[in-house]
Amino acid sequence: MTLAHLPAPAGPPDDAPSYELWEGEPEALAEAAAAGRRAAAWVRSLPGPPAPGPAGTWLSKELPAAIETAMGSLDPEDCTHLGPDGRIVYGAGGVDVAIMETLVYVPCVLSELDWLTPDQQVRLLAVASIVTGAVRLLSDAPDSATLHGLRTRLCVVLDHAARPDGPEWHCNSNIRSN
Repeated sequence: MTLAHLPAPAGPPDDAPSYELWEGEPEALAEAAAAGRRAAAWVRSLPGPPAPGPAGTWLSKELPAAIETAMGSLDPEDCTHLGPDGRIVYGAGGVDVAIMETLVYVPCVLSELDWLTPDQQVRLLAVASIVTGAVRLLSDAPDSATLHGLRTRLCVVLDHAARPDGPEWHCNSNIRSN
């Protein structure tokens, strides 16, 4: 079998921008960065372990830095697309591999964070999942993320997961009795 590659399609002139911002995109990216900062602050506010150790250091330093960096680095221009040779070039949403590895490590290290309450552990897992999902959404479908307000919705869920600890935030606290 002989494979023949088609010639690369003619691209835009060198002086033409390769990516145009969608309406409201700068504001959505700024809100995502702010939500990431709030989530990172919540993770930093979690109690430390009874005795110092690697898991406590990871929780207080590496994980919140990864959350903040990921949400602040979102780049719709770094999306999956066809390269000049017609092959798929996978985007990273503006977030490097080391940051993503830190985020996807959360389920693996969760059992070591036994000083946290189950609620805090679940919310930590949700935060890492939401941030990872925001990056993947932006790298795979930046137009849908912007046009349908998906990033904004993810930021609302991220804020809910990373809300301050305390009894006033109990899961039934938003239900009013008639």
